[in-house]
Amino acid sequence: MERWRFTGHIAGAGTAGGTRLVLGAWDRSPHGAFADVMVEHPDGRRELLAPDEWVAEFVAATYVFDAVRLVPVTVTVDGGAGDGIGTGDRPGARWTVAAGPLRWEFTVGARTGWGHVLRAVPPRLGRTLTVARVSDRVARLVMPGVRTLGTAGNDRLEWYAARDLHRLTASSATWDGQDLGALADMDPPPRFGFSSTPRSPTLTTLTSTVRLGG
Repeated sequence: MERWRFTGHIAGAGTAGGTRLVLGAWDRSPHGAFADVMVEHPDGRRELLAPDEWVAEFVAATYVFDAVRLVPVTVTVDGGAGDGIGTGDRPGARWTVAAGPLRWEFTVGARTGWGHVLRAVPPRLGRTLTVARVSDRVARLVMPGVRTLGTAGNDRLEWYAARDLHRLTASSATWDGQDLGALADMDPPPRFGFSSTPRSPTLTTLTSTVRLGG
């Protein structure tokens, strides 16, 4: 069965107004580098902001949305120990996301305890399905709502190999120019697929593998 790998970062944050935001910023993928944003609005409506048809079709076939918008999605990173998405998981890095009606800025904080644990796992081993089965059991216990393995849409199997985990220390976002409120936990967890991001606002460095056809 064909396997597609996406390597990069996922940022997840809630807002005081009830909007929950999930950014996928991928350095390497079958489609090259790209970013997309999943948004769950306070009324529960789930929306995908995608930069092109390929991303829209693939992501919407893997996760669940009530609406999909094709809009330019740009991500810039500066600060910390260097510039660019490749250095975006360093403390102090500042991310700026522009995606259609959404403007979102956030700052990366310290590595979490689980981030230290994840960095000790050899990357090649961590990407295997066997390790994903084990880490999924651990994630269910220590981070409610988080899964590392599950069935995605259209008979696809997906698993996450996280390599690092950092807190977000600041976040501000607007939608059509309206302030969405201060940084908040992902509560309730968004309902895009089989897994949520951690409840606390975080930036995860990872590889996502999608096996097509189950």
